[in-house]
Amino acid sequence: MLAEQIVNLNKSMSLNYFLQWIKLFLLVWGMVAVIWLLAGVLLRLYEFRDNDSGRGAISSGTDKFGDQFFQTVYLDQGWSASDSLWFYNTTQGSNLLPYSFFLVLEQSNSSDLFRDNQNIDRYGYLPQRPTMSNPDGLPVGMVRDEYQGKAFMGFTCAACHTTQLNYLGVGIRIDGGPANSDMETFMIDLADALYATLENSEKRDRFVVNVLEKGHYKNHVDVLIDLKKYAQRIKTYTIINVPRDTTRPLTRYGYARLDAFGRIYNRVLEHIMSAQQLRELLTEILTAEELTEIMSNVEPVLSSTNRDHIIERIQIYLSSKQIIRLRNRIYNPADAPVSYPFLWDIPQHDYVQWNGRVDNSGLGPMARNAGQMIGVFGTLDWQERDGFTLSSVIGGQGFGPKHIDFQSSIDIRNLRRVEKHLRKLTSPQWPEHILPKIDRARMVNGAKLFSQYCASCHGHIERIDPDRRVVAKMIDTSSIGTDSKMATNGIEYAGYSGILRNQYVGVSTGNLLLQRQAPAAGLLTSATRNVVTTPDPDKWFVRRWVERSLDFAYTFFDNEVQSSLKHGNYTPDTSDNPFASILAYKARPLNGIWATAPYLHNGSVPTLYDLLLPKRQPGDPVEGEYRPDEFMVGSRAFDPVKVGLKSTDYDGFLFRTHIWGNNNGGHEFASGRMPQPDGIFLPALTKEQRLDLVEYLKSL
Repeated sequence: MLAEQIVNLNKSMSLNYFLQWIKLFLLVWGMVAVIWLLAGVLLRLYEFRDNDSGRGAISSGTDKFGDQFFQTVYLDQGWSASDSLWFYNTTQGSNLLPYSFFLVLEQSNSSDLFRDNQNIDRYGYLPQRPTMSNPDGLPVGMVRDEYQGKAFMGFTCAACHTTQLNYLGVGIRIDGGPANSDMETFMIDLADALYATLENSEKRDRFVVNVLEKGHYKNHVDVLIDLKKYAQRIKTYTIINVPRDTTRPLTRYGYARLDAFGRIYNRVLEHIMSAQQLRELLTEILTAEELTEIMSNVEPVLSSTNRDHIIERIQIYLSSKQIIRLRNRIYNPADAPVSYPFLWDIPQHDYVQWNGRVDNSGLGPMARNAGQMIGVFGTLDWQERDGFTLSSVIGGQGFGPKHIDFQSSIDIRNLRRVEKHLRKLTSPQWPEHILPKIDRARMVNGAKLFSQYCASCHGHIERIDPDRRVVAKMIDTSSIGTDSKMATNGIEYAGYSGILRNQYVGVSTGNLLLQRQAPAAGLLTSATRNVVTTPDPDKWFVRRWVERSLDFAYTFFDNEVQSSLKHGNYTPDTSDNPFASILAYKARPLNGIWATAPYLHNGSVPTLYDLLLPKRQPGDPVEGEYRPDEFMVGSRAFDPVKVGLKSTDYDGFLFRTHIWGNNNGGHEFASGRMPQPDGIFLPALTKEQRLDLVEYLKSL
């Protein structure tokens, strides 16, 4: 009996002891959770502390085209000053070049800083003055990022999706609007500036001294090593992506456009190229000894250091023509520039991108933004490792003896937060206190015309309705008639699968095997999937997995957009062509359209009034009104009558619509040359009717 009591007592004590440990465990983790939440709240308050009343905007200036403004104003788009500044200055993991390099780098042909406000304005980016969250006064969308203990300058969404319109001395800043920037020339000139610094001893000496003063480097040797490295990397980037069709005039981008998809595809192709596939390509043009010299000591998955070594050696053993031929074998020409999409209502869309490429439901926004950051200079430290991990299994690599670690600098957490932040952004309304007042009589007439000519594709939404949804209407390129280059490239571009070979990606018709050569769209999907499933390497193990799990959960469960049918007139995907549906362009609601010139997806029409005109065809009478075949871009001067940007009488970038990719035809419903979606031709609008319709479009 006593023994039984002792046993029961021991059991009771053991149970109490166990319960005490459970309580202690729950208490500790409860405290950790509270501290974590409190830290998150404090961090958010700290990040949004910058509420500079002018949002960092420079209040006056004269651009390279002589256009002046004496004050900068913001419209009510649902964002406070701190909201705008957070969007401008929050890193997303882009690492273009070392931060101190960008701060002190001189222009190639002078001792003036490359980041000098006048030079930045020359590329169409928006200079800023220093504020609390931007102490060095970087331009809108250029930020400092920390990765693996090093500081870098990189881009954010704001660089391409913030604009300014100037009218009678007032600069109107538009958050989420399409930037008027020329990234192509910016990158070319940046590479030239780095090489000029390498080659000019006086520039080089000043550069080294100034970089060392910033405290990011310990000695001049390390500075010079990185200077050479980043000069070569950025120069290589420009060579890879330069338009190169020798049978046609080159498709230069100019202002307000970028072939983002072409450049993203090429950056993926660069980083997935395996040593084996590159060796096979080089075997065709090199001797055995040269091949050994170039490919010695490289890893199966090429590291950044391996690529630097290979590029340096290739320049020794290959002629310029051979290098160009090799480039053309590996990469696709980035020759289909399009306007930067405007961002208001993007989180509410069912499908996004000009060609409706991305399903915006579930984890779609996370993948979309990560893919964009792959293209915009996220550091991609992809390496081969033994065994498998949870990340590699989720990423589709299976349970093999080796896997690829898709480590990167891409900040998935901040990308998720930016997407959520955009939900508050609303379209800008025509500011009648700055621009001429809307003619109400014309607007009423224009509303009737809009319902006849436009409403079947461009639906109406309430711009501030928190429950608004945008259902994209896709229109096949053969029906809409606009330049098909961007959509065609999306289907036709392919590349060597390299380290992604034999993985599968899901498409609408099933799973697609990535063979030796595979569609670029499928390769991007696979690379992005692996990146988002690989936690942040800069954080300790528990934190990285907890945060990434929360990011997945927040993105999926907080996204109210559900997977749905893609609407419109387009060719469905098939097993023979799993990307057929993207040979189309998307029509969306036109709220805020007045602030988004130039028009059509490729920016080939300068004003809304011009968009309502037909393209001149052979045999058309000379005295008629037509869309301009050539016009200038680059100026921010706003035309409130035709609604667009100044397009004549200054020395800007000459946009020529006869060049492949620049065609300004199609979407000619208002000219009586194209049928409505129901097949009915409506009569061509008169000049007065066009002005009426433009007046209504101002009101959206």
